[in-house]
Amino acid sequence: MKLLESWVQNPLAAAVGWTLLHSLWEGALIAALLAAALLMIRSSRARYTAGCVAMLVMVGACGFTLIWVMPEAANGMRTIARTVFPAWAVQNGVYTGSAWNPNLSAVVPWLAPLWIAGVWIFYAGHVAGWLSVCRLRRRGVCCAPERWQKELARLSSCLQLSRPILLLESCLAETPMVIGHFRPFLLMPVGLLAGLPAAQIEAILLHELAHIGRRDYLVNVLQRLLEGLFFYHPAVWWISRIIRAERENCCDDVAVAMSGNAHEYAIALAALEQNRWTGREAAVAATGGNLVKRIRRLLYPKGPNGVWTALLAGLIVIATSTLAVAAWQSDPPQQGSTVAQAAGPREGSAFARWLNEDVVYIINDAERAAFEKLTTDEEREKFVEQFWLRRDPTPGTAENEFKEEHYRRIGFANGHFRTASGRAGWQTDRGHMYILYGPPDEIDSHPSGTPKIPHGVESWMYHHVEGIGDNVSLTFIDQTGTGDYRLAPENAR
Repeated sequence: MKLLESWVQNPLAAAVGWTLLHSLWEGALIAALLAAALLMIRSSRARYTAGCVAMLVMVGACGFTLIWVMPEAANGMRTIARTVFPAWAVQNGVYTGSAWNPNLSAVVPWLAPLWIAGVWIFYAGHVAGWLSVCRLRRRGVCCAPERWQKELARLSSCLQLSRPILLLESCLAETPMVIGHFRPFLLMPVGLLAGLPAAQIEAILLHELAHIGRRDYLVNVLQRLLEGLFFYHPAVWWISRIIRAERENCCDDVAVAMSGNAHEYAIALAALEQNRWTGREAAVAATGGNLVKRIRRLLYPKGPNGVWTALLAGLIVIATSTLAVAAWQSDPPQQGSTVAQAAGPREGSAFARWLNEDVVYIINDAERAAFEKLTTDEEREKFVEQFWLRRDPTPGTAENEFKEEHYRRIGFANGHFRTASGRAGWQTDRGHMYILYGPPDEIDSHPSGTPKIPHGVESWMYHHVEGIGDNVSLTFIDQTGTGDYRLAPENAR
């Protein structure tokens, strides 16, 4: 406590305290000037620039004030500052605040340690958010399909972006976002590339590429640093909100100008908003800003900004969201599903059974690797949800036909192919093939025990198997007589 009191008695603490106090009216004046300027400016780029300039002026004004109130400020700087600050603030060449209140000078120095503590707290929160975003680079990600990799390269060329940009699908991200400045990569939620029309996906990619071209990620980091310094100032938060809103508007303009279809892009924004997750604001994402205002601005760029226009834009959001959310909103877990049945106090073991039993035959290597890197049950639940969503043939309906058929096949395999030794039906070769390809079109079965056939033989014929071919024949042999039919070597793949 004595150390704090001795530090507060330092002239620097008083200077910082007076700077913080004067920053209140300085910030209010700067915000008022910005508000007046925004009333006359319609261009998003100009409005964005005005907001950034206002933020920089705020920093400059505080720096100028700090130099002025320092007891040993340079005489030249003090002479300039006298033209700005009122005469009552100077007594014998040293800044004081006694003209306001004789007791104020004793309180002001205590503002410095409170401000420093607040800055550290806000910066700690920003660092936690940054670490959370960085985690998205390593967990639950896989490379996007080659088709969209090429499309991203083409769009980057159209925007004259020379830096290589990596396109990844993430089971943790719920909105498209750009992470990184020097080596940027673009995260797309798993299922989005397959769930929205190509024109809408292209517009979203253009929006994110515009963020990269404008270096918005770096600007956003600097902006957060200033927010931490001025955490106590409402005017700074208002200016910062203006900057973020106009930043999104600028990228919207690029996306619409390149795609040429504002309506499709507005629908895509409404679909993204349904799965918005605001916990990772350290990245720049397509759903930033006020959605109603953005859609109103896209559809009615020259229209009035009255109440009725905002109401109409809100109705558009509701209507388009209802239609577009069907593209990638998964169905709730069915009561009879293996995952729901396995849920219990030990959720880790349930997820292990899901990975190694339920979907062992249909999950690909990239998905398995991404799932095994997840560390929390919340991440695993999100992965499972997106896993089934990617395979849903009719997104947006109440049923996921693929999921229902898959668990039906597992149930059938367990009920019909279980061996006498107790081996579960899904573990047998017949269960494996049945789960993968469904019921065969023809079955030729010769059980064991006949004189002509010493071993049980069963032949399955599929008239067509997607990705394999026509008239696919599979032969299973029961060499042990226990009902454990093994796939013949010539059929093994």
